[in-house]
Amino acid sequence: MAFEGINYLAVLAAMVAAFLFGAAYYTLLAKPWMAAIGKTAEEVKAGAGPLVYFVTAAAQLVMSFMLAGVMGHLGGEAISASGGLIVGFSVWLGFVLTTLVVNHSFQGAKRSLTVIDGGHWLGALLIQGFVIGLIGL
Repeated sequence: MAFEGINYLAVLAAMVAAFLFGAAYYTLLAKPWMAAIGKTAEEVKAGAGPLVYFVTAAAQLVMSFMLAGVMGHLGGEAISASGGLIVGFSVWLGFVLTTLVVNHSFQGAKRSLTVIDGGHWLGALLIQGFVIGLIGL
């Protein structure tokens, strides 16, 4: 699998957009998310050092890069804003949501956590696909 021709600016822009979306998303849903994980705000803040944000940004960068690779291999209409939305949704449905459902089921997590986290990753992948498709490979 070759990654030549990837637009690194598009990948970086997609990562930043998805990271900012996640910050806004979890800020808005902080109370329901904390209830779903069974932690207080103090417990969450205690574990939210700089490393967590670095790991999150790195994961978003890898995700953006891989999504651009998938879109590049699909070619044609996949390399457009609408194509990016379709590919982002497909990757979310086929890989991310299924993984979340399995992991959360075995962990005994509340369904609300799966809905909240699933919504975040859907938004992140839709944004990444849209940005990559809009800017182009």
